Formats: sequence, structure tokens, C-alpha cells
Amino acid sequence: MNVAPVAKPANIDWISNLRLIALYAVIILHCTSPLLMGYGKVPISDWWQADFLNALVRFAVPVFVMITGALLLNREYEIGDFLKKRLTRVVIPFLFWSLVYVWYSWYNEDISFGSDAWANIRQVLHLLKYGSAYHLWYVYMLIGLYFFIPVIGKFVRNASEKEILYFLIVWFAVMMITQPYLSRYNPSVDMHYFAGFAGYLVLGHYLAHKEFKIKYLRGWMILLFLTGIVIIAISSRLLIAYPKYPGTMFYEPVNPAVVLLSASIFLIVKNTNPKVSPTIIRIRDFAGTYNYGIYLAHALVLYFLEDPFGINYKLCTPIISIPLTAFIAFTLSLLVVWLINKIPLVGKWISG
Repeated sequence: MNVAPVAKPANIDWISNLRLIALYAVIILHCTSPLLMGYGKVPISDWWQADFLNALVRFAVPVFVMITGALLLNREYEIGDFLKKRLTRVVIPFLFWSLVYVWYSWYNEDISFGSDAWANIRQVLHLLKYGSAYHLWYVYMLIGLYFFIPVIGKFVRNASEKEILYFLIVWFAVMMITQPYLSRYNPSVDMHYFAGFAGYLVLGHYLAHKEFKIKYLRGWMILLFLTGIVIIAISSRLLIAYPKYPGTMFYEPVNPAVVLLSASIFLIVKNTNPKVSPTIIRIRDFAGTYNYGIYLAHALVLYFLEDPFGINYKLCTPIISIPLTAFIAFTLSLLVVWLINKIPLVGKWISG
């Protein structure tokens, strides 16, 4: 397999850029949700703007997984050390922020606690089992992938390019035939072994290390990215207006259109080397240090921006107010996580 030599993949500038882009994208995505869920109750022009922005940033979570694959699959691990290191870094901040969101649910009067201590504990454990906030599903998925990485990594490191492409082609084909609109062609053969987010791990590794000899590659990827946006935005509008299949079908991370969107933005950023000042690079690296914590914290910040401050998509036209709200949430989340990180003894463990 023709790959680029990567001695210190964690320090590759384009991956640092991509990680920050994906993080901002996921916050934009969550800012669009209230408008998208208000179809028929909000002005259609506002809904279209939210739909476009939502389609534009649907690559966010898949790209996070692709970055994980790019950075981790090419290394040899002792399984116990790998799981201990990775799960400690993920689970401790996750538990802290999960309890923060349990507190917010109580504060917001979504849940209540009584005098029965055991009943209260059961309620908290139930929330931890299924996720105490809408965005934490990603962490549950990531933990599952960490258990799989030592296995799939062994395959990737020893596989030929042909074998890796075989895996990716079958993964994509299985994804296609399991879509509701192609379900009639789905055979009884059990192919779930190739399903899910694991394919993004392998795709991220392959695209990160493969040197493509394609003329105008970035231009072709920009065209593919724009095509993906159009497919996702228009198809979602048609589904919600004329429901036959689930209205969110084209928003799902494991969807062929989202795969194309994610692969194209991955290669666009990989093949882009912007000239920026050292100050911008320092800001990027500072924010990147707290990437995971920002992800965990941003939903709470969005809650409080909306109530009591009224900062949301209603500030002005959504095409402006949604990215602006996301930027404010991003900045405040970074500040919150940085302050938590400064708490003596425990801050670095719980902040993320």
C-alpha cells in the first residue's frame, strides 16, 4: 500500500485543522436542529437555510471517526495498555459531564428527585445507561470502537491495498443495500459484520496515508462535496414533505451521501496548505488541546445561550445566526473547559 511516512501523526497540521473544523461543524449541526424539527411551524425559507447548513456539516461525526482511524490504526499496541490509556481519557470526563447534564435536567425540571435515595440513584444510572444529553451518543459509539481498534488495526497494518479496498467496497455496498429505499434488494445473507462506524476508521486510515496521483484532486473533491450537500439537502426536504421513508434518513452518519461528503472534505483539507500566521496556529493548537472537552460541554453552553440570553437561530436570518451562535458556543465552551482544567488535582482529569 502506497502510504506517506507518518512518524508523528498527532502533529500533522492538516489533521489539526480538520479536527477543529469538524468540532465547529458539529456545533453548527446542533444549532440547526430546532429549526429542522419545526418544519411546518417555521417559515419555509428559514427551514431551507437550516437544511442547507445541516447538509453542509453532516460530515462532522464521521470525520471525527476518520481522524481516529488515521491516527490510531497504523500503530502497534499492547491491548491492555491501549484500552487503559484510551478509556481513561474518554470515560472519566464523560462521566463528569454526564452528571453535569443530569444536574441540568434537574435544574430545567425535566427530572425530579424524591426522598428515596435508591430511587434517585436508579434514575441517575438509567440516564447514564442511555445518555444524559443528546450529543453523548457519540461517546458510547467511540468507546465501542476503542474495543475494536486493536483488532481492525492489526488487519489494516498487515493488509494489502487491495484487501483494504475490498473491505471498504463491501462496507459501502452493505450500507447501500441496507438503506430503506433499497431494502428490496437486501438479501438474507448476514453482512452486519461490515456495517456501522468501523468502516470510517478504515476509510480515515486509507485516505490519510494513501498518496493519490490524480490531477486536480482537490477540485474534484470540492465538486463531490458540493454534490453531497445538494443530495442531502434536497432529499431531506422531499422526504419530510412527502414522507415515505424516515425524514432523517439522509442525515444519518452511516449513509452513502454522508460518506461521500466526509471523504471529500477529508481529502480537501488534507490537500490544502493555507498560509496562516503563527498566532492563528497557536489559537488552533490551544483549542485543539481541549477538543474533547469542548464537544462534551457545548450542549450545556447552547442551553444557557438560549435561556436566559436568547442567543440562537432567531438572532437574525438563520444562515448567519446559526454559525454565529455556534461560534459563540464554541468560544464559551473552550473557556469553560479551560477553567475546569485549572482546578487543582482533578481538573485535567474531568475537563476533557
